[in-house]
Amino acid sequence: MFPTSTFSSLHSTNVTPTPSLSYLSTSFLSSSSSTSSSSSSPSSSLSLLQSSCLHRRHLRSFCAFGDTQLRIDPKSKGLKVTCSVGSEPLKVMISGAPASGKGTQCELIVQKFGLVHISTGDLLRAEVSSGTEIGNKAKEFMNAGRLVPDEIVTAMVMTRLSRQDAKEKGWLLDGYPRSFSQAQSLEELKIRPDVYIVLDVPDEILVNRCIGRRLDPVTGKIYHLKNFPPETEEIKSRLVIRRDDTEEKVKSRLEIYKKNAEAISSTYSNIVKKINGNRPKEEIFKALESLLLQVQKDRVKMMKPGNIIPEIKNKKNQDNWRGIPTKLNNIPHSREIRKYFYTDVLEATQRAINDGRTRLKVEINIPELNPEMDVYRIGTLMELVRVLALSFADDGKHVKVCVQGSMGEGALIGMPLQLAGTRQILEFMDWGDYGAMGNFIKIGSVGSKEVDEQDDIFVIVAPQNAVGNCIIDDLKAMTDAAGNRPVILINPRLKDLPGSSGVMQTMGRDKRLEYAASFENCYFFRLLYYAGTQYPIMGALRMSFPYRYELYKRVDEPSGKEKYVILSTFPERPDTDEVNDAFLGKPRNKTKEASGIWGFLSGIF
Repeated sequence: MFPTSTFSSLHSTNVTPTPSLSYLSTSFLSSSSSTSSSSSSPSSSLSLLQSSCLHRRHLRSFCAFGDTQLRIDPKSKGLKVTCSVGSEPLKVMISGAPASGKGTQCELIVQKFGLVHISTGDLLRAEVSSGTEIGNKAKEFMNAGRLVPDEIVTAMVMTRLSRQDAKEKGWLLDGYPRSFSQAQSLEELKIRPDVYIVLDVPDEILVNRCIGRRLDPVTGKIYHLKNFPPETEEIKSRLVIRRDDTEEKVKSRLEIYKKNAEAISSTYSNIVKKINGNRPKEEIFKALESLLLQVQKDRVKMMKPGNIIPEIKNKKNQDNWRGIPTKLNNIPHSREIRKYFYTDVLEATQRAINDGRTRLKVEINIPELNPEMDVYRIGTLMELVRVLALSFADDGKHVKVCVQGSMGEGALIGMPLQLAGTRQILEFMDWGDYGAMGNFIKIGSVGSKEVDEQDDIFVIVAPQNAVGNCIIDDLKAMTDAAGNRPVILINPRLKDLPGSSGVMQTMGRDKRLEYAASFENCYFFRLLYYAGTQYPIMGALRMSFPYRYELYKRVDEPSGKEKYVILSTFPERPDTDEVNDAFLGKPRNKTKEASGIWGFLSGIF
């Protein structure tokens, strides 16, 4: 919904906040060059309701979208598409905060893929200027200083999507839906994209981009004092600050955007793809291009006769994830359980690397991978490393698997017990018959000297500090030498520990902690227990990039079996209080102390 005052800069408009939602699902740019495709030929006739709002149940009459017929296969729970291969073009939604670079990327996407760029700002301006029925209705609200109702905007979008060019070429829906209610309207009308792209940029970068923007009132062109300065002094002298680009207003818009984006995420949780937008535009588009080409490729596979397309509306899983395996306290784990987690970790890591993330960590804490438990098995950790390395090697990547060596001096020389013998195990493992080891996979230590020019990816096995010995300096030197190449830490333990003279506790501690925190989770799994025990399992916390943290509760069933039931999801790793409240059924953000049976979490989180 759009206010009158920001009609000229629609893509940075404040929107009416939607009510906060409790999620039980598992997740989570206006282009001048494409104006003609998004705003040409405004609708000449639309049946508006006599009231000021168009009810969703009437919106289906505005257009007949798509020619694909769907039928239920009696032998499956999915939907079978009976159209011919390639008859359905790409359908893309893209979202990003103000100044995220969404407009630039939309231009590049349209140029590369030929999609019809549909911007609600352009559409609304075209409807109003052309004096159509829906435009006149929208103008009434704007002249009265009121927001244009969702129903009118949705009807306008539906009409544009129903035109022949959008059905033949595919479409890029820019910055819409903006709220949960808008997303649900599209869902009810069976309008769903193949992929929902989110450009992810840190808040401080967005604020700096916004407050540096300037408008040329003569040409309407937007400049940035640092990133995109004006061509001449004459232009520079007449530039003005847009009224929406003050720091206070920018921060307010960001908060509204984030609130609405979180609400929308549940609708598109299984097709959302986050793209790192804090890098050069060429690198961002390279990631977008790779993503959309893969989406096209997957569509062709799914459209082949006989292939079943699973129903995706309101799914509580992503990427066909089957849920948490049961009987995880039965040791040793079965081969099926181990393989299950290896695949889960691999898929999340691949998604993160494809998104351009380069400093990653995997934290998986099932019993066989928990060094604090008697059932810890180094072989399970080595198997996980082998699965990752071989998969990357299969893609033609050169992988360096690194294990830290002995550290320290004098009586403190040595290495953590968890890593004793690790390198020898890796060297004697079966790495296949096609020569992966030595050609595509090499084993090394942690340090800058281990970084070779031909290396593409680095997998670091359980790097950790020990009393008197700090791995951080060697690890940082290695990541600095690796540059933009991915570095993946598997079960790191980088907490600060005391040195032999206490130096490690004081000098440079903040820098070490800051460096350790610079790695982002691409996968996280931890079992939850009663305080001071490791039995029985009470639940689990899981995150698989790019989805949200998911909190599960283990439930015993009458048949003697068990299952994991999702309690809540979180955009960031939840703290102790948030986990406690979810298990106790208390509302979010309620202040409480970490006490009772869940007090143990203070030591975990």
